[in-house]
Amino acid sequence: MTLSIETPALLFSATSLILLAYTNRFLTIAQIIRNLKKNYEDNHNKSILLEIKNLNLRLTLIRYMQLFGVMCLFLSVFAMLLLYVNQEGFGIYFFGASMLSLLISLGISFWEISISVNALRVHLKDLSEDMK
Repeated sequence: MTLSIETPALLFSATSLILLAYTNRFLTIAQIIRNLKKNYEDNHNKSILLEIKNLNLRLTLIRYMQLFGVMCLFLSVFAMLLLYVNQEGFGIYFFGASMLSLLISLGISFWEISISVNALRVHLKDLSEDMK
């Protein structure tokens, strides 16, 4: 099996866009948590605490998504370096590891999205009961 130096480079644009999306999610959730914390300090509503707990889990997942995304980029660059110095065998393994990191990142992303969708359904449940 042969691997050219251009193949690991293909992950750069995709991974960069994914990391940007992860960062936007992180910033949005961080802002929501700040607002909910202020709201909780004013009202001491237990449901707000549950929302913050849910969002905190999502922040943790996003941190791991970012970690594995960055690891994907790092391993891709290292694979390119190995290919450049004619270490194709090791380069192939590092490229495989970078793809595995990307898969893990995407899997965690799916988990985080599922949590988000379930939280939104809880909010919409109240509305659907009112509509009946």
